[in-house]
Amino acid sequence: MIETLIVIAKVPVAGRVKTRLVPALTAEQAAKVAGAALADTLAAVQATPARQRLLAFDGDDAGWLPAGWRFCRQPDGGLDRRLASAFDAAGPGPALLVGMDTPQVRSAQLAAFDHEHYDACLGLAPDGGYWAIGFRDTRLATPAILGISMSTAHTGADQLRRMKRLGLRVQFLDELRDVDTIADACEVAALIPDSAFTAALAETRTSLIAVR
Repeated sequence: MIETLIVIAKVPVAGRVKTRLVPALTAEQAAKVAGAALADTLAAVQATPARQRLLAFDGDDAGWLPAGWRFCRQPDGGLDRRLASAFDAAGPGPALLVGMDTPQVRSAQLAAFDHEHYDACLGLAPDGGYWAIGFRDTRLATPAILGISMSTAHTGADQLRRMKRLGLRVQFLDELRDVDTIADACEVAALIPDSAFTAALAETRTSLIAVR
């Protein structure tokens, strides 16, 4: 069993999240879709066996922190620093971190991290980034993550290269598509028709038809 499952997320406020969904959606609609993606992600993590669950949040956690979860606030700085900080907050033991951009994730995909045989795991995304990262020992996170350029077409490759350079045995999790663009959102929604994410996206149907 994983010691800690971490969700790193931003409070879904219009103009601060999913800005690449605009102008296909309004900023308010994009925020609602982001909130639904976060809700689906939290549900998947809640359904995954773990000794503790941690929400590393950028913003007020009111209304978002599930019962029994721990909370830590993200520090200022780049995403690499915020990821490393979340692992620090998790405490010792195996930990897996996931973002809020893959509402299609399932608990079996999170539970797949075999920390008894691997030092780390990485869930790559088709856009060149990654949707999940984990370590057998959270102390491995800071040297593995700090200094990696995030949100580029080669972030996943750079992260894997750093892990290999540190001598870590890396397990690959399933590849999942991040929701960044409206095309991403539509493809992901088709995979999870009964999700909160798909319901939120369906409410924007008129806007989607208009931009097509």
